[in-house]
Amino acid sequence: MSGREAGAFGSSNRLSQHTSDDPGFGELRSGKLGVRVATSAEEIDAAQALRYRVFYSEMGARPDAATEASKRDADVFDAVADHLLVLDHTKGEGPEAIVGTYRLIRRPGADRIGRFYTSAEYDISLLLAQPGNVMELGRSCVESEHRTKHAMQLLWRGIAAYVFRHRIDLMFGCASLPGTDPDRLAAPLTFLATHYLAPPALRARAVPSRYVEMLRMDPSGLDPKRTLARLPPLVKGYLRLGGFVGEGAVIDQQFNTTDVCVVVKTDLITETHMKFYERKVAEGQEA
Repeated sequence: MSGREAGAFGSSNRLSQHTSDDPGFGELRSGKLGVRVATSAEEIDAAQALRYRVFYSEMGARPDAATEASKRDADVFDAVADHLLVLDHTKGEGPEAIVGTYRLIRRPGADRIGRFYTSAEYDISLLLAQPGNVMELGRSCVESEHRTKHAMQLLWRGIAAYVFRHRIDLMFGCASLPGTDPDRLAAPLTFLATHYLAPPALRARAVPSRYVEMLRMDPSGLDPKRTLARLPPLVKGYLRLGGFVGEGAVIDQQFNTTDVCVVVKTDLITETHMKFYERKVAEGQEA
């Protein structure tokens, strides 16, 4: 999920950097790669630099002056988040090894800001009314040379370990489709709204001023298998975990994307996934 609000708060050294006082699961390893939560301001800075390279230099996001000067994708939410990192240990053991990142924000962190990032795009009041612990996911990116199934699986393992460690009941965030023309995205938007619309109790809705209709073609004209295969890997991953989408899409002109709100209730994760992740968390290390 993208969950982006880049540039508005300038360079990372102007932030009160945060790392969790109890990130929970150490590092999970799989070959040369590892996944863990950032433990220093330097690692968070490196994650922000990676986000800039991917979102701005590669994917066409439009930086403001402060973002362009700092070459960092940084905002106020970074200071209250845990930053999940994928590290390539052939590159080193510190910030230089970071090749992937994902931002995780729990309710206490959002309370310090006064809101979750997603609330700028969606009414998430129904999600926040759910019992148990909630977590927002965002700012996901992986260096181009590491965009493999291996790295993505490791990110999922890290998220799963974090979910189990902190007893997260509900995950949500904004997931991005490339481009800002919803008609060019008619097939994936219609497919998601037709097949994966969240039940009413979990149905976040795009805020009225930014609401874009997702049903943009006759669903009978879809090739579901082909459309699913062409979805971004991150979106497909959440759907495989039993995820849903909210009502309405949102155009993010700054980031050159069309966003949907994805919701995953962790007790809906398939039994196979649950047993796999529980076993890996118990084993602690190797895939």
